[in-house]
Amino acid sequence: MKNGHLNIYILQGATIEASQYALNVIDAPRQSDLMVELIKKLKPQVVVTGIASFEAVTAAAFELLLNATREVGSRLFLDISDHFELSSLPSSNGVLKYLSGATLPSHAAIICGLLKNQVYSDLEVAFVISEEDAIIQALSRTVELLEGNTALTSQYYYGCLFHELLAFQLADRHPPAKRDSEAPKSMKMIEFSKSAVSVFSTAELSTADVDNNSALIHMDVDQTFLPIPSVVKTAIFESFARQNLSETETDVTSSIKQFVEVKYGFSTSTSLEFLYADCSLALFNKLVLCCTQEGGTFCFPAGTNGNFVSAAQLMGANVVKVATQSDVGFKLTDGSLVAVLEKVEKPWVYLCGPTISPTGLIYSNKEIESILSVCAKFGARVFIDTSFSGLEYNSQSWDAWNLEAILAKLYPLAKPSFNISLLGGLSLGMLTGGLTFGFLVINQSLLHDTCNSFQGLSKPHSTVKYAMKKLLSHTEQKNALVFSKERKEILENRSRQLRKTLESCGWDVLQPQGGISMVARPSAYLGKHLKLKGGSHKHEGNPGEVVADYEVKLEDSNIREAVLKATGLSINSGLWTGIPEYCRFTVSLEESEFKQALDRLSKLKDIVG
Repeated sequence: MKNGHLNIYILQGATIEASQYALNVIDAPRQSDLMVELIKKLKPQVVVTGIASFEAVTAAAFELLLNATREVGSRLFLDISDHFELSSLPSSNGVLKYLSGATLPSHAAIICGLLKNQVYSDLEVAFVISEEDAIIQALSRTVELLEGNTALTSQYYYGCLFHELLAFQLADRHPPAKRDSEAPKSMKMIEFSKSAVSVFSTAELSTADVDNNSALIHMDVDQTFLPIPSVVKTAIFESFARQNLSETETDVTSSIKQFVEVKYGFSTSTSLEFLYADCSLALFNKLVLCCTQEGGTFCFPAGTNGNFVSAAQLMGANVVKVATQSDVGFKLTDGSLVAVLEKVEKPWVYLCGPTISPTGLIYSNKEIESILSVCAKFGARVFIDTSFSGLEYNSQSWDAWNLEAILAKLYPLAKPSFNISLLGGLSLGMLTGGLTFGFLVINQSLLHDTCNSFQGLSKPHSTVKYAMKKLLSHTEQKNALVFSKERKEILENRSRQLRKTLESCGWDVLQPQGGISMVARPSAYLGKHLKLKGGSHKHEGNPGEVVADYEVKLEDSNIREAVLKATGLSINSGLWTGIPEYCRFTVSLEESEFKQALDRLSKLKDIVG
């Protein structure tokens, strides 16, 4: 059951998962007494609703909804976006009054989008309030896989706004309210889907804490923490400082067209559609929805970014992995692809390039032509993810792509379903720091209608599009080229340092040619026992709590946890990379953290030894 004011996208994941079962979605009234009556009669498993304006000033309507959903065993998601006002004199809010004096029941969660303000009312950052750990964990993992992280610039904007508004508050004017304990739990509620539970248990997502005294260092993220160039800072500042931006100033399509033509030789003269989102992962998941609706199968090469594979599995897509071999750096080859496409109907092939994440190797123009030739023969839809490209260490030495020439030869002989689309992002290659931007170039006639039939895409704000257009216009300028060369040299130097450290500690390393990550196999550690004394490891969040002894025989399934517990270093295992026993390391850390990471890897050798 949902309120008509809310977006159906929130239920799409459940719709796909439950496609083999009966799933009914009913538009419901906003008035609480009518909603309660409907809940009692229909006994829905999930209620997603808002609250009428005239009922929002007191907690009475909210309490009615809480009690009704508790009695029938429904999960309640209440949207208060329309009533959460960011001003120095906000109106009364009944839900917040309730939360100040009572614990939120385990079956309920509050959803809020920060939209009601007088500056950027269309720059949305949303949050969820829940006091049930299972709900918080599930929602945070779902957002991480399907939407990516909220841009730091947007978070910082609202952080500043909250800070300014709280300055109007008189400190210690009222003593903190004493909250009542939670009411009795409701009857049995709907559980998370089996596919969601399976993905959450195996996907290697963000690590929040660590069981030792060391601060956590992330070498398992697709982000760069290198210094942000001044041209990026200027573009971000100007985008927020400017008011009343014209449509021409924020239209990035012509810039993106030029970008993909120059970088990848991808012709944009044909009938194409350009879609934009806050990050490329959100756009990728639109493609997964298209694949699922068509009844297709997503084919991922072994050695693909694990977050994309987990996202497809979470959304219920049929996923097939294509084997890769070590003698070619775990790249996809025409032979291994043929072996899979011969057995698959309606194939959708995911290909990361020119720079491959996470290995950091590069597909040459000849290699991509060979792969696309196979796809054309079998009529596969191909999605080339360029999000991790643009940081090739020696771009002058590799065979640059010319997709226009390749496709001109393939399309006349290919099956009608054969199609190439480009997925990309500008955040990594341009070192935009907290600014994120993703784009998708698709064949309008084949996928445009299907993509646009799914709502809920988080589109970039005008400030982001303005900044990106400015940055794209600077990419070929002398200063930008000099800085681009410098940051590539930093990443290449770090990859060498990391390789030297890993090899000295018994790891087999695959040397990258670009990007922000590399993979390595802990050959000297596999099969050995790691023992950690609990008394010497205190939990960072609770120094008084003694952690139990930890002993494990090191293998692919536990190497990530073992390294984390022993060193406070968070990496990805072979379960994430798709390459058995090969772990992923990100090198684009802050300088001090990168040095600490090298020290911890060296100490790991002593601990295991």
